[in-house]
Amino acid sequence: MLKKITTLLFISFLFVFPIFGQKAKYIFFMIGDGMGLNQVNLAEIYAAELAGKNGVFPLVFTQFPYATFGTAYSLSHGVTDSGAGGTALAVGRKTKNGVIGMDSAGTTSYKSIAYAAKAKGMKVGIATSVSIDHATPAAFYANRPSRNMYYEIGLDLIKSNFDFFAGAGFLKPDKTFDNKEAPSLFPQFEKAGYRIIKGYDAFQQAKKSEGKIILTNIDGTDPSALKYAIDQKQDDLKLANITAAAIDALTANDKGEGFFLMVEGGKIDWACHANDGGTTIHEVLDFDESVKLAFEFYKKHPEETLIIVTADHETGGLGIGNGSSRLNTKGFEGQKISQGELSTRIQELRKSSPNASWDDVKKLLQQNLGLWSTAKVDTKDEKELFAAYERSFVNHENESEKSLYASDDKIAALSIAVLNNASSLAWSSKNHSAAYIPIYAIGAGADLFNHKMENTDIPKKVAKAAGLEL
Repeated sequence: MLKKITTLLFISFLFVFPIFGQKAKYIFFMIGDGMGLNQVNLAEIYAAELAGKNGVFPLVFTQFPYATFGTAYSLSHGVTDSGAGGTALAVGRKTKNGVIGMDSAGTTSYKSIAYAAKAKGMKVGIATSVSIDHATPAAFYANRPSRNMYYEIGLDLIKSNFDFFAGAGFLKPDKTFDNKEAPSLFPQFEKAGYRIIKGYDAFQQAKKSEGKIILTNIDGTDPSALKYAIDQKQDDLKLANITAAAIDALTANDKGEGFFLMVEGGKIDWACHANDGGTTIHEVLDFDESVKLAFEFYKKHPEETLIIVTADHETGGLGIGNGSSRLNTKGFEGQKISQGELSTRIQELRKSSPNASWDDVKKLLQQNLGLWSTAKVDTKDEKELFAAYERSFVNHENESEKSLYASDDKIAALSIAVLNNASSLAWSSKNHSAAYIPIYAIGAGADLFNHKMENTDIPKKVAKAAGLEL
């Protein structure tokens, strides 16, 4: 199946050529948050190993005719955060870590490429797999001295007058930055002309109506992010659903003005903060599903469409290969759930069977991660796992391990670390790194992306390709 898909993609490239010299009318600006070159490479190596091959099985975007890399440092630090990284990609200027769309003093606002597109008459969409007010998407529509000003960022959404927003939800829709109660953002969104639609099914029923849209996940789900791709069920809201909805909304009643769409695969970063290799693979592959939708649009409008795929920074300092010349990323084949979901299941086992046996815990890990079956566990690692089991289920000590977006059960985190080791992965940290970011391009103006770049060059090149004033 993988070979068939690759062949079809290759054939499509033979017959669909980017046209140079024409301005981009439809712009897809796609950002894999935390997605460094090695995250991309890992997904390709894993796909190849599943197919029984040594090498790589290309993703859609790695087959684009232009591929390069860029810097990610901020104005204040060698290692950027998503606030400064997102701002660089959105406005073409560097700022200090933590700032959204402003100078380092937090006093001067910068205009983003999305605002430039809106000023030209294009429709504008902002889509993400995390919260709509998170740092990277916010950098395209908000101007705030702190990325943590979630309520105030929501107010900037109203001011933007952009046509489409989508994501899991909003983090603090009724509390200000200084933690004071405030009028809920949702009635304010509606007063500003936005229809709030919850879930993809609801969007499909309502999409033919005109007007501005805010698409979120259904009530009762986590507003901070969609589920990890590896944990999703058939009816769960997916980034590909959001991307499809954005394309539908931005092309509805098309009067020829074109559109600018930013799509963020935000949970690549979250998986890398947890050093969860298998989940990272699935997040990159999930992001590629959204790129496929953009590419299908491009094939229908090759002379007018530009697709840019990049990242705001790398997360985790991921290394592929941890000593041996042989890789074994196929060891992740047995991982069925994320570290976070595994943590939940271990906690459930502890509640139902507080004195569960080591065999019970081993069975849970084998079923959900493939340890001792698809992934070998060496003696040293098994001793560490058993010691953690004893502390948890025998001595009843409640241990956890924190990352930026989660606090997981110690056994879960240690089990994922064992799986990483068995699958040839190494991580240098649980935070961002200074690694180069990848850049891929296809379509009208893609030839501008043909050399090593500063991250601030990317929106400037997009503006040039589309004839925008940034």
